[in-house]
Amino acid sequence: MEASVFAVEKILNYKFKNKRLLEEALTHSSYTDSASYQRMEFLGDAALGLALSNYVYLAYPRLDPGHLSLLRAANISTEKLARVAIKHGLYRFVRHNATALDDKVKEFSDAVSGEDDDALVYGGSIKAPKILADIVESVAAAVYVDVDFDLQTFWVIFRGILEPIVTLEDLQQQPQPVTMLFERCQKQGKNVDIKHWKNEAKSIASVYVDGQFIASSSSEQKEIAKLNAAKGALLKLSNSFPTNLNNVSLLDIFDGSSFEIEGAKQKLHELCGKKKWPKPNYKYVFHLTCSVSKCTSLVNPPSEFRGEYVLNMSTCSSHCH
Repeated sequence: MEASVFAVEKILNYKFKNKRLLEEALTHSSYTDSASYQRMEFLGDAALGLALSNYVYLAYPRLDPGHLSLLRAANISTEKLARVAIKHGLYRFVRHNATALDDKVKEFSDAVSGEDDDALVYGGSIKAPKILADIVESVAAAVYVDVDFDLQTFWVIFRGILEPIVTLEDLQQQPQPVTMLFERCQKQGKNVDIKHWKNEAKSIASVYVDGQFIASSSSEQKEIAKLNAAKGALLKLSNSFPTNLNNVSLLDIFDGSSFEIEGAKQKLHELCGKKKWPKPNYKYVFHLTCSVSKCTSLVNPPSEFRGEYVLNMSTCSSHCH
């Protein structure tokens, strides 16, 4: 165990005052000869969550709370922390008597070793084994306790192994599962409801579509439980969404615009709610520009849209037809 402690200290570039903290952090519950990392994991989860909250709050002074929560969740998700454990080879230093874990970790390690995207936010082809994230959290707790619960010192020491930190740009490049779920279901005229409740220390999120249960997930972090539940629902529903082009609306074609429209609508609803203003009504304007004269002509809106429509009534000059 002494060699493992020395190796992890080298990875962290930090010398422990109390090396027994790190020994405990590297002990799985299946190893019964010593205290396991379960208490450390509990503390590390909280320490990382608070440290990342401080970091994103200071790094993005104009970002709204919803996006700050997404950034924090992305940086402490099981997927992210499991990749950190693989990158630094932390699993090989863990004491355990559960050989089945070796196969799961190897499968995940083999899957991610062929990828070059360290900042993959919402998961790859193989589900990340929870033990890998647990190790990172427990080692984080060992550092946190060893520096006398000084959060700033902890972050200076531990941030390095979390690099690359998931940024706002990373989130924008990788579609957010909850957003995708709501948009895809909305296009099919389906209602999505994500319900939350607590089970001891776990937060549980369940996805219902038109009142029917689809998927569920649990985590110590509410945001992560919600993300994973949405991912599960998208996977389960992927075969049930129509792919026939006859069922594709204009918003399906201009997918990037729909993300912006829905985001703006959501923010407007939130603002109206805070100000106690009436709920907004929307008007969709559809234009088709003639390639010859550059004038615009009427385009009938898709029948699946609801609400009031304002149509441009100008038509092209005769030479355009």
